[in-house]
Amino acid sequence: MRILQLSDTHLERTDAVNRHGVNAHDSLRLLLDELRHLRGIDAVVVTGDLADDGSPEAYTAVRTLVGGFARDVLGGVPVFCTTGNHDEREAFGKVLGSGHGEPEAVFASEAGERAAVSTVDGWRFVTLDSLVPGKVHGHLSAGQLAWLRQVLNTPAEHGTVLAFHYPPIALDNPLQQVFGLRNPADLADALRGSDVRVVLTGHFHLQLFGLLESVPVWVTPGVVNRIDLTAAPGTERAVRGASASLVVLGGPSGPLFHTFHARDPRAHETVYELGAERVKELVARLGS
Repeated sequence: MRILQLSDTHLERTDAVNRHGVNAHDSLRLLLDELRHLRGIDAVVVTGDLADDGSPEAYTAVRTLVGGFARDVLGGVPVFCTTGNHDEREAFGKVLGSGHGEPEAVFASEAGERAAVSTVDGWRFVTLDSLVPGKVHGHLSAGQLAWLRQVLNTPAEHGTVLAFHYPPIALDNPLQQVFGLRNPADLADALRGSDVRVVLTGHFHLQLFGLLESVPVWVTPGVVNRIDLTAAPGTERAVRGASASLVVLGGPSGPLFHTFHARDPRAHETVYELGAERVKELVARLGS
C-alpha cells in the first residue's frame, strides 16, 4: 500500500495572496506539479486544514485540484479527507460529504462530527474528526472512540490506516504540546490490540515520527508552509516550502515514510515569526 499524504493546504475563498504573502492555491498547484511523475500510488489522504477560512469555495478548490490530480495523474485512486481547526464542518460536508467518495460506514454526531471507513485493496482507511470548533487543539469524543472500537473489532485483511488532524505525539515544544491532540491516552486505549498499522496526522507543519504506545504515528509537513525548528528556542518561524509524504505499508521494512519538498524558487523565505513573548502569550491563552 502506497499512500500520498497531504495536509494543511489552507486554501481560501479566493485564489489570491493571503495575509502572510503566500498564495495557498499556488503552493498546492506547485506541489502537485512536482509530484506529476509519481506512479504506483493507491490512495491519497489529506489530513485536515484543507481550508483556511472554512469557505465552500476552498473545499471546491481542494476537490478540483487534489481530486483532479488523483484522477488524471494517479489513475483514479480514492481521496480521503479529514477536518482540522481551520475547517468548518458544515461547508466541508456540503462539498466533500464524509471526506470519502463512497464510504462503507459513517459516524455522524449531533455536534456535526464526521468519521468514515473505506477499504482499498484489503487495507481499511478510517478518518476521524478531531476538530474542536474555535480551538487550536484537538479532541476525539467518546462517541467517536466507541464507534472506532466497533469498527476495529473486525480486523481488515491487511490492516487499518487511521487518519485525523491533530498529532497525539509532540516534541518538547510548548506550542506543539498546546496545539496537539488533548486525549492521546483515550485513543491509545481504543487502538490497543487492534490492527491499526499507522496513524497519519498533520497540523504541526513539519515532519515528525513517534509511537503511540506501539503504533507508528507520522506527522506530515504542510503544503502552505512549514515550521522551521532552527529558530531560536521559545520562538516560532514559518517559512515557504510546500511538502507532502509518501507512506509505504506492508513488506519487510514497512512502514516507510518519505517527505517530498517542492522546488519553490522562494523556498525557505520567512513567512512569519513569533517572538518569545508572543509564544508565551499564546501558550498561556490557548493552553487551557
